[in-house]
Order: sequence, then C-alpha cells, then structure tokens
Amino acid sequence: MVRYVYDFTEGGRDMAGLLGGKGANLAEMTRLGLPVPPGFTVTTEACRAFLDSGGEPEGMWREVSDRLTALERAAGRLLGQPDGPLLLSVRSGARFSMPGMMETILDIGLNDESVLGLAKVSGNERFAWDSYRRLVQMFGSTVMGVDSAHFEREIAVLKETRGVQDDVHLTAGDLAGLVDTFKELIRDETGETFPQSPAEQLRRAVLAVFASWNGERARLYRRREHIADDLGTAVNVQRMVFGNLGADSGSGVAFTRDPATGRPGLYGDYLPDAQGEDVVAGIRNAVPLTELQRLDPGSYDRLRAHMQTLEGHYRDLCDIEFTIEHGTLWMLQTRVGKRTAEAAFAIAAELADEGTITQDEALVRVSGEQLARLMFPRFDADATGEPLAHGVPASPGAAVGAAVFDSAEAVRRATAGEKVVLVRQETTPDDLPGMIAAQAVLTSRGGKTSHAAVVARGMGKVCVCGAEALSVDTGARRFTTPDGTVVEEGTVLSVDGSAGAVYQGPVPLADSAVIRFLENGTRDENAAGTVDAVAGALARADSVRRLEVRANADTPEDAARARRFGAQGIGLCRTEHMFLGERRKLVEEMILAGSDTERDRALAALLPLQRQDFAGILEAMDGLPVTIRLLDPPLHEFLPDRTDLAVRIAAAEARGEVPAPHDVELLAAVNRMHEENPMLGLRGVRLGLLVPGLVAMQVRAVGEAVVERTRAGGAPRAEIMVPLVGDVRELRIVGEEVRRVLAEVSERSGVAVSCPVGTMIELPRAALTAGRIAGEAEFFSFGTNDLTQTTWGFSRDDVEAEFFSAYLDKGVFPTSPFETLDREGVGRLVEIAVTEGRAARPDLKIGVCGEHGGDPDSVHFFHATGLDYVSCSPFRVPVARLEAGRAALEGTDASDSR
Repeated sequence: MVRYVYDFTEGGRDMAGLLGGKGANLAEMTRLGLPVPPGFTVTTEACRAFLDSGGEPEGMWREVSDRLTALERAAGRLLGQPDGPLLLSVRSGARFSMPGMMETILDIGLNDESVLGLAKVSGNERFAWDSYRRLVQMFGSTVMGVDSAHFEREIAVLKETRGVQDDVHLTAGDLAGLVDTFKELIRDETGETFPQSPAEQLRRAVLAVFASWNGERARLYRRREHIADDLGTAVNVQRMVFGNLGADSGSGVAFTRDPATGRPGLYGDYLPDAQGEDVVAGIRNAVPLTELQRLDPGSYDRLRAHMQTLEGHYRDLCDIEFTIEHGTLWMLQTRVGKRTAEAAFAIAAELADEGTITQDEALVRVSGEQLARLMFPRFDADATGEPLAHGVPASPGAAVGAAVFDSAEAVRRATAGEKVVLVRQETTPDDLPGMIAAQAVLTSRGGKTSHAAVVARGMGKVCVCGAEALSVDTGARRFTTPDGTVVEEGTVLSVDGSAGAVYQGPVPLADSAVIRFLENGTRDENAAGTVDAVAGALARADSVRRLEVRANADTPEDAARARRFGAQGIGLCRTEHMFLGERRKLVEEMILAGSDTERDRALAALLPLQRQDFAGILEAMDGLPVTIRLLDPPLHEFLPDRTDLAVRIAAAEARGEVPAPHDVELLAAVNRMHEENPMLGLRGVRLGLLVPGLVAMQVRAVGEAVVERTRAGGAPRAEIMVPLVGDVRELRIVGEEVRRVLAEVSERSGVAVSCPVGTMIELPRAALTAGRIAGEAEFFSFGTNDLTQTTWGFSRDDVEAEFFSAYLDKGVFPTSPFETLDREGVGRLVEIAVTEGRAARPDLKIGVCGEHGGDPDSVHFFHATGLDYVSCSPFRVPVARLEAGRAALEGTDASDSR
C-alpha cells in the first residue's frame, strides 16, 4: 500500500524527491536535534495521485488524521478547540524551491469561537485577532481564490482611517473588525462563507497546495528553470509557533554567508513582534540580524550556534527561517541558499580552501550560466552621476530599462521588445511574470531576504530592494524622490544591483572585472576575490575535462580574443563572412561572369584577399587547429535585394530614363537564382560541385596561407570542412579536388601542405549515413543549427517570432531547440552519427560547431556522447571550458577527489 504521510522524525534530506526540499530539510533539522516545531509531510506521491485523478488519493486523509492525532496528543491540545486551540501552518514544498507555488497559510484551526479561547489563554487579545485576520486573509486568497489586492486595500484603508503606518499599531478592535470585513469580502467574491470547521480548513489547504502545482505562476517558473512538470509538490503541516506575541517575540530570515557576495558571517533580517511572512513580504522594514544580539542575546547566541551546525552539516551556505516565541527560538526551515553568481564562486572557492569541500565539489557547485552573468558589462563608475536613490544591493549586475509599475505592463512591454524595470513597493508571488520579463526589480521596501531579493537572486536578475527614500505610487504609475523629482512610467532607469543605486537615464556600460581578467590577466582590486575564484574554477575545469574547447571565429581579431579566453583552436571559420563589404563586388562579378575567363578573373581577385585572411587567422592560432568551412550560403545572398532592384529599375523607367545596365543584369541574375526555400537550395557542397573554380580558389588560398605561415616559422594547422554534405559521393568529388589543389600548392612552393578534409553533419541524411561518409571524411563537425532546422522542418529566422513563444507556453518546447540541443530528436541523430562514424573510422575526430557548443546543458550531452571538442563564439569559450569540466565529473563522487 502506498504511504502518503511521514512525520518529521521519519525523514531526512536524502528524501527530497518524496518529501520535497522543505520537508526533507525539516526532517534533517529534527534529526540533528534542532528546535523544530513538530509536524508531518504529505508526500509528492500524494500530489501526483491527486493530479492524475483530480481527487483526494484514497487513504491519504486517514494517514493525515492519524498524524494529526499524534500531534494533538503531544501538544495536549486539539486542533481548533475552543479553550486554547492547537493551530497549524500549511506550506508547500516541492523538490526544488519554487517561488511560483502557493503561499503559506498560518493559524489553521481558528474560527469565531476558538479565537476567543486563544485570546484568553494567551492573555493577548490583539495577538488572537491578528492571527485570525492572517488566517482569513491567507485562506481567502490562496485557497478560495480572492485577489489578494482586495485584502491589502482594506488594510490600507483601515490604517489610513486610524492614522497609523504599520499593522502593529492597529488595535484588537481594529483587527476584529477587519476579520468581519475579510469574511464579507470572501462571501461577495466567491459566494462561499469562510469555513469554521478546522478539519475542513486543513483538508482544503492541503488540496489547494496540490492544485497550485499547475497554477499559472508555478508553470511559468518551471518553464523558466527547466523543472519537470511531473514532480509534484509535498505539503508540510506544522504546529504553529508565534512571533507576533509582543516585544519578546519575532521572526527572521538568516544566511550563514552573504548570499549577494559570499562573504562569511551572519546575514539576514529580524522583525520584532511579527510572523515570518511579514519579513519576506517586506510590509515593514526589518532590522539587521545583528540587532537581535541587543534585543535578545540568548536567542541570538542559540541561533548563531544552530547556523554553524547547519553550515557544517550541509557544507554550504544555508538559508534559515526562524521564529522567537516569548524568548524561545524555533527553527522553521533551512535549505541550501540561493545566491548570486558572484557569491556562488566566492563560497565554493572559500569552502574548498578551508578543506570543507574538495576542489571538484567546488567546480560542481558553480555553473557556466553563473560565469556568463559575471562576464556581463557593469556600469562605468566614472559616468554614473548622482543616483536618484540608494537601496539594498540584493542581486548584482547592471540593467537599463523603462520604469513600469505592475507585472502585466512589464510583460506587455517586454513582449513588444522593450527593456523594462519593474518598480513596486514590495513584490509578491503574483509579480513573478513581471519579474521574469523585467531586466531589473526595484522596491521601496524589504531587504536581502524579501520576496523580491530572494526570487531575483534565484533568477539572476538585477535587484535593488528597500529604497526607502522613494515614495512609490503604483496606482498613479510613478514614484517620487526626496527632493520632489517625479519619475513617471516609461522613464528610463539604470539599476546597479552591485552598489544598490538607481539612476535616471541610461548609464554607460564597462567591461566586467572577469572579462578584463580573461582578456588581459588584470585583476581589479575591488573584485579580486571574484576573479581569483573564477580563475581557480576554470583551472580546475581545464585539469579534469576531456572535451577540447574551440571557437567559432572568422577574423584574426576574433581568433586572438578566443585564444586569450582559452580556446584550443577554431572549430568553425565561416569563409562567407570574408566576402562582405567591398569584396561583395568581386562576388557579383563572379556571379555575372559571361565566360570562364571572366569568372576566373573574379576568382583570381578574391584569392589574395582570402589568403591574407587565412594567414592572419592561422597566425593568431599558431600551433592550434583551424577548421575552415568552404563557402556555404547561396550565392544570391551576395547580390542586392530583389525588390530593391525591381523598384530602382521601375522608378527609372517611370521617369523616362534607361535603367542602369548593371542593375538590369543584376536583377536578371537575382531572378535566375531566386529560390523559394534557400535553406534547402543551391548552397554548401552543391556550390562547389556546380560553380567551377570556387572550391579550387578557396583551397588554394588556404594552402598558400599555410605555406606563408610555415615559411615565417609558424606551425599552421588548417583543416578544410565541406558543408551540407548529404551523400558520400558529394564529399568524394570535392575531396579529390581539395587534395589535387593542395598537391599543386605543395609542388609549386616546395612546402608540404597537408590539410585534413572533413565535413559538417547538418542534414539528417548525413547523420543516418555517417558510416559511409566517414570513409571519405577525416573529421566530422556537427552543424547543430542547421541540423535542428532540417530535423524539425522549420527555418529559424521564420518561426522564432511566429510560434516559438506559443510552443514554449504550451510546453511543446521545454526550451528553444536553438538554445539547448533537442536530445530526443537532434541528439539521437548525433548519437547515430558518432556510433556509425567511429565504427567505420575509429580515429575519426568529431566535434560540434553550432552555437549549442557553448550552451551549458548541451555541453554535458556532447561529453556523454563522446565528442572530442565543442566550438562556440569567443565569449562563450570560458563557459564551455567550465561546463566541460563539470561534465567530466558527472556521475563521479566529487567528494572523493581533492
């Protein structure tokens, strides 16, 4: 029989798949002997059963009732009893932290009768009515579906009427009246009454958590973070402890290290006379955690000891929620904390230096995506000017965008291609779509532990919180600075999440310290720790990775930069990029040639230019392989636009003029070469077979560049790649011509020139006949961009704007197949080609030169598939190096290697 409920004493952190992350960590803290309010977890299996059937799983409620009875027996009180009730909290807890899930429901068990008993037994009438107000508000919005803004509006009206700023200044009578207002609001909005039965409250709350797994916010977050839809969430039911009992009570959030910078120490916020949700929501600005030492030294010392225990046990930054009830400390949650990219590298490096984790574990704990964030430009400090305001630097980075004041507007503008900054007093889970759409988040309330800060850090978004000097009026869509400056919606803001500063207008950007280090080895004193941590991670990755990392580069400058970034060669040099600008005229002449002589003359003019390009690239990559792809795109791409030519000729004729003969000739050529689908037309190897002299000219330029560099004392390693091969006979014909031309170059120069000849695998037929093609190819390089297009049957340029967003929304794509390799389809073709190619030629060198070569997830696939190298744009080379190292450690116990 399936078991659906586990007591906190029965689990552990290794059961996160079943108990969810929160439940597993509550169980782990219980096992460690930390003061955790007792409770139990309803498993993710129960959630999956609920989602499959649409109803409560058979036997689940019997297990819940048994656990509840044990909880009541231990507490000596019954759920919702009139004279001093046992009260419960209900929290969602999926395997992975998901801000889009249902909010917590506190104080389950209160009703019109038990609230009076709670007031009597606690001796605090205000506390009792505040607790009941919280339950009705939370239950009404999260379970019964009432818009939370309605509740917030009623609270705001009451505070304005009473002339107070904070909830804590509302009296017991005020709160009792608010409860009646909230219950009436629920009845008006839903047609239902707030349930008075504690058992019904608990049952509906548990099922609401299950249902929230498929809520819009949760699905949106899962798509963004690539979390599987079939995991389900657990539900944690826990005895209530109260931080809103007066000055000797309170709640807080703590980190064992700074989640923004990684610096060790105690970081966090504490809010006296408050429940935990108040801290996260930012409805009142909390005090720094260090202030707790003055307010309650005993609780502070115990908290610090527990934090040291948890960091030592988890061997990582821990994020902790706690409540103090009349001087007694309770631990409500812990997890390995979300952190910024900067903090991730700093913490991993420091823990490795301390010997807490191994160097390999440190490498596994950072990612290429985090490294990419550290390579983004930052604001130029010399050009920032005076900020509008300062706040808490909650998530670092630099972002520029138009100010917007609600989530819907952020999504609308971002969808239209505009960059935006979401400005709020504080964010709530309802703001998640806008936070995803925005470049940065700015709030006037809250600190490093607020909802805005935690979610932004998890998503790598720039965030400044608690800019108290700003008066944010979301209704009027503007904010006002202390000097009276009014900033309306649409005004461009620059948000510096590293310094916690906000500027009006766009601020110029400068290279990050990490980029400067990668470019020229310089270390910025202000970022030396980050740079050193990145350098250490890359060095470790280089020492363990099997995959080589090359770059896609078409100029000597890009090649040199790629080498500085650690590239071990060039995996793709696109020769068509050498025919642009003034050289386009020579291509026109070749296309328009009316005889072999005219065509040969145009090719002869192109030869020295190509040779010069190749020589420069070979010099920049001296001693390293340079894979040069023969001309790939259709020739008409080098001609003027068909419509522009037709309009120009028609305009001349309308004026009674004779059109320019050259324009007429070009239009005839364009019409002759027009293709309905150029992606599948006369391009790639087909050009080499049908345009006499084209392959010979390019190969000769390569061969002569090799000769030039050899005579100069270099060690050139050119490789020639034939694009778009679909049949081995195509490659055989072109390969024979390549070898013939190289032999001529060798004979004339007296320098032996030998270049491996291989092909791009970018057509499904090529992948499926790889065994035959390997008989003629000395290497394969997967052109995964075109292989994705031809496998899926769509053109990237045509479809990305048309239906990709809809496919992502509907879950057809978990992510764009042009960003992360489609393993099931395109990946399967890659696997077939590798297996059959190596079976025919065991020494076959195989790489990938599509931009998937720099995608972190795809790099892991290419490592597992047995490729020899990945190639990507120069700026993604460090990312690929790091991920190649991490891929080599996958499936190993990194803790065993020092």
